[in-house]
Amino acid sequence: MLEAKDINLYYGASHILRGASVHAERGKVTCLLGRNGVGKTSMLRGVTGHTPIRSGTVTWDDENIIRLAPHARARRGIAYVPQGRDVFGQLSVEENLMTGFACLPRRDAKIPDEVFELFPVLADMLGRRGGDLSGGQQQQLAIGRALVTRPQLLVLDEPTEGIQPSIIKDIERVIRLLASRGDMAILLVEQYYEFARDLADDVVVMDRGEIVLSGPIKDMAESEIRRHLTV
Repeated sequence: MLEAKDINLYYGASHILRGASVHAERGKVTCLLGRNGVGKTSMLRGVTGHTPIRSGTVTWDDENIIRLAPHARARRGIAYVPQGRDVFGQLSVEENLMTGFACLPRRDAKIPDEVFELFPVLADMLGRRGGDLSGGQQQQLAIGRALVTRPQLLVLDEPTEGIQPSIIKDIERVIRLLASRGDMAILLVEQYYEFARDLADDVVVMDRGEIVLSGPIKDMAESEIRRHLTV
């Protein structure tokens, strides 16, 4: 289980996260919702170690990992798919997937068959450059690359951004399948209520760097959630 508690994060003098807390459990999807600029990405970057946290705790499987570098967190089973995907444009699809080997023991340095079972298009495009793929295909590649690391916590920043509806449905299906196995916790950022409604077990709603709503989505009123999403 992931437990990030009382997180305070700054960019320079700007106080971005103000005592924010979020948790994610194996077998469940936790969706972090909110308008643009409220601190959702900053929370994910704090959890994964890409942005330093001023105070608070980030605990993963009873270990406080707040002082660990991103690569050390990756070795503990935390995989991060950032907003914008960050696919290596000049590398082939296969080479992009192989970059996931970096945090694995040598004996595990192979692409799991499951990656191609979940995203068959990747098997057909192994030799193509990452930069030549469509946005949806790049998103599938980015998630596939994260799965190569055999994560126990999968962190996704706006996996539906700029993607055609048919691939959004594919990604939703994959996320639901991964959670249903019970051995992986999934934490994702999303702006669209409909995606969270159909997928999430728990919802955390942010506004101006603070958590304003948190709990099982089945216990929350849609109108209350949407009130914090509209501009």
